[in-house]
Amino acid sequence: MTVDHKFTSGLHAHTPYDILAERKGNAASMKHVHVCFLWHMHQPYYTDPLAGSASMPWVRLHATKAYYDMAALLEKFPAVRATFNFTPSLLLQLQEIGTGKILDLFLEHAQRPAANLTLEEKAFLVRHFFSANWATMVRPYPRYHELLVKRGLDIPRHDLHRIARQFSTQELLDLQVWHNLAWFGYGTVQQYPRLAALRQKNRGFTEDDKQEVLELQRMAVREILPLYRRLMEREQIELTTTPFYHPILPLVIDTDINRRARPDLPLPARFHAPDDAAAQLQQAVDFHHQTFGRPPVGLWPSEGSVCPEMLPLIHQARLRWFATDEGILARSLGMCGRPWHRQSALYQPYRIGEPEQSLTALFRDREISDAFGFVYHKTTPESAAEDVMRRVRDIFHEVSQDKIVITIVLDGENPWEHYHDGGERFLSLLYEAFTNHKLDQAGQIVVHTSTISDAITSFQPMQQLPSLHSGSWINSDYKIWIGHHEDNRGWDLLGHTRTRLMDLAPSLPPDRARAAWQELYAAEGSDWFWWYGDDFDTDFKPEFDRLFRTHLRNVWTYIGMPPPDQLNNPICTRDIASWSDSIQQPLALLNPTIDGMVTDFFEWRGAGSIDTRPPLGAMWKADGLFTAIRFGWNMDHFVMRFDPDETSRTRQGLDVDITLQGPQFTFRLLFPLSSSPAPKTCLLSRRTQTDAWEEIGSYGSIKAHAILELAVPWKELCLEQGNAVQISIIVREQGLEVARYPGHGSAILTVPGPEFEAGLWRV
Repeated sequence: MTVDHKFTSGLHAHTPYDILAERKGNAASMKHVHVCFLWHMHQPYYTDPLAGSASMPWVRLHATKAYYDMAALLEKFPAVRATFNFTPSLLLQLQEIGTGKILDLFLEHAQRPAANLTLEEKAFLVRHFFSANWATMVRPYPRYHELLVKRGLDIPRHDLHRIARQFSTQELLDLQVWHNLAWFGYGTVQQYPRLAALRQKNRGFTEDDKQEVLELQRMAVREILPLYRRLMEREQIELTTTPFYHPILPLVIDTDINRRARPDLPLPARFHAPDDAAAQLQQAVDFHHQTFGRPPVGLWPSEGSVCPEMLPLIHQARLRWFATDEGILARSLGMCGRPWHRQSALYQPYRIGEPEQSLTALFRDREISDAFGFVYHKTTPESAAEDVMRRVRDIFHEVSQDKIVITIVLDGENPWEHYHDGGERFLSLLYEAFTNHKLDQAGQIVVHTSTISDAITSFQPMQQLPSLHSGSWINSDYKIWIGHHEDNRGWDLLGHTRTRLMDLAPSLPPDRARAAWQELYAAEGSDWFWWYGDDFDTDFKPEFDRLFRTHLRNVWTYIGMPPPDQLNNPICTRDIASWSDSIQQPLALLNPTIDGMVTDFFEWRGAGSIDTRPPLGAMWKADGLFTAIRFGWNMDHFVMRFDPDETSRTRQGLDVDITLQGPQFTFRLLFPLSSSPAPKTCLLSRRTQTDAWEEIGSYGSIKAHAILELAVPWKELCLEQGNAVQISIIVREQGLEVARYPGHGSAILTVPGPEFEAGLWRV
């Protein structure tokens, strides 16, 4: 045995018994510090299973950066232990993308040969293909930055047409490549040296170069889950779960729980679905087990959101520990009348729950965790790593207990966009310090990086927490996801849809019932509500809104009911004015001949119109069904004209569903969209109080040849002069919605009176 010289001066003064006693005393006072990193990875469920596609690319792009990087770097430091949390909605999408089952809209635009891009597709690229951190992921690459400067840093949307025309085919091709190339992180670049060569090439990319980048991207996505599974099997990491679609579980259990932390907030109609909460937990555990070969034992509740009602549900799912924020611990101790002494209270696990359903709870060190996300990217990697060491050192000097658990929990994907090297140098320095035991103090302190389960095994909870505050990691409440009128409207739509599903699910075929429930669970996800209200903003806010309502509409489709009109209208108020630009109101009374032909150029002059193209750069694509939709009226009839696109003439199984909602009743007009055989009648129905459709009759005032024209008497729609009527048009293929006009909301019309044309007269 080697004797540390700083202890030798007094050894000879002690008897052997004294030496043994001293050694026992030193062992007893030795501090063991467990530093537990929990990296949380999640994305909401962007996939629309009915459309078989996704609109946003964030799973695919984060996969080639943070998801791959974090595991690849940890492989280089086998002595470092960590815990990773994957939401099942993210795991499912990684599988869908890796197998090619799902393509996102951005990928479809990237795959398109640059020479074949339409103006709308060019506008999409110019608007969306700079979606990255400009300081760390655009400016470092000369060609990418050059293209950004050409586009401009802040462009009005009405200028997209003009700007898109200014980009050459080569510039658009370079943009397609760079948008994907810049999102590769250090792990993938080291794994695939060809990526570094392409970055060095910088400009003048070929279509073959682009396809190579996209293929390397697919390869990286497919490697991610096996990479994490290998790390788990060699016991370097622990993998944990989150409720399946990342819902705020306490609010799913009961939205009235919000009153405990924020009694001041207005609430929606009560949403009370503890069965959904249990299902989201159990499905998460089952899917995790299926994916990784082992069931999880730990839980990071979505956004660290907890409440007492969750505890038996967590236990029933066979999970044994969960983590949340230190603010929850402070409030929980306050509920018991115990003062908050951070240093003595925070750095230990707690027992919580009834004895027969006991769980272990840990609480994140907010200061260190938030520094990773919001502070350290602003300084050098060396300064950041040293600051972490300083904070850990301060904790074990200030905390009196012999066993210390420092729980560091944060987003494992988004922070690294803000680091100029993706955080590689900072994390490497940090992992190296723990590997080399730089914080250990011989005979006094041993510092481990541990998985959370290992730390709990080494440090059994000594204290029982009798109460649990209801809140999240943000301000210890749920305000981000409830209380604003947009949030509350979302919860009301969710509740209405769930009520109908509960009524009808028992009568549905099992596969349709399961699909409907999955779409409802997806709509319960927290991310949609994160963007409602005025707490946060993003250019993609309208798309998050649309996706939320799409999941709810899909529920209605699966149960065989028409979705309520409210689901056609945006919840968030942003950009509503621009959406109305796609609707032009009629300027004259019309008396067209309903013959399906362009009988006279002037017969539709002055008609209103609904733009069939998506807005330039919008988050959905043109459907290729109609080149124009016109509408108008005279004193007796409402008239419409559809100009079909060439591609729609060859598609089978297309049906048009026109909904007209007046002040008293809602009607629908149904007819097939086909030129062979041409529709001879349209079916008029009226919605009943039970949301069923009651047939009124068939009308022969519809003709289809070169165009499709139809007329419906105002009196059949129970409409009078001056009434407002909302109109929306849905096209279904084999029963599934494939297009909607207008794209957002409904067109609002006013039934004309005798003074209609005179009121439009202008000097």
